[in-house]
Amino acid sequence: MKFELCAASLEAITIARELGFDRIELCQNLEQGGTTPSYGMIEYAIAHGIDTHVLIRPRPGGFFYSEAELEIMYREIINCRDMGARGIVIGALTEAGEIDQRIVEELVDKAKGIEITFHRAFDDCFDWKRSIDLLIDCGVTRILSSGLARNVETGMPILKEMKTYAAGRIEIMAGGGVNSANVNRLVKDLQPDAIHFSGTVKVQTDEDSLFSESVLKVDPLKVRRILDAAAL
Repeated sequence: MKFELCAASLEAITIARELGFDRIELCQNLEQGGTTPSYGMIEYAIAHGIDTHVLIRPRPGGFFYSEAELEIMYREIINCRDMGARGIVIGALTEAGEIDQRIVEELVDKAKGIEITFHRAFDDCFDWKRSIDLLIDCGVTRILSSGLARNVETGMPILKEMKTYAAGRIEIMAGGGVNSANVNRLVKDLQPDAIHFSGTVKVQTDEDSLFSESVLKVDPLKVRRILDAAAL
């Protein structure tokens, strides 16, 4: 089983390297669910020896994309591949809330052999068995899911069913609300292929500035507690 840190800052990249994470999902704007990071940030992570999987998401919100947005996503994937990213993280749905097979196939084709994670857009789908089969047919490497729920605790029963149904044909990575209180149960009861978390806390940056912002910042102690609890 592997551990993936959702890294949205330079500090998170450093922590992932120091604590020996298997890989990172690199993104920015975690407060809005994550968007595609800058090229400089991607190059920084790769240059520091991190197994880097880049989120391809041009905007916050849902996962029904316009043709113009898709053109941006295609370009981002090609650039990430050429820079040396080990994988990309994608998601695309139809207006009816089903996985858009045509678009996923095109995104996978643009990736040309690097690993593909289908992110928690999966949890907006209705028929999870059909969705798993479709993603397998598209050549997706793994699915990030909280079990069609807001967090892994609520979604644990579906996650267990997903792991059984996948039967090694595609990786199931549990994520969404992972913390030190539930991670050991995830490890022992679910035994997913990977666990994904950010280990962040909400903080106010530069409080004396006119440009102060409330952001999600990685907390090294929180990250360590989750890893320690997973090993109990």
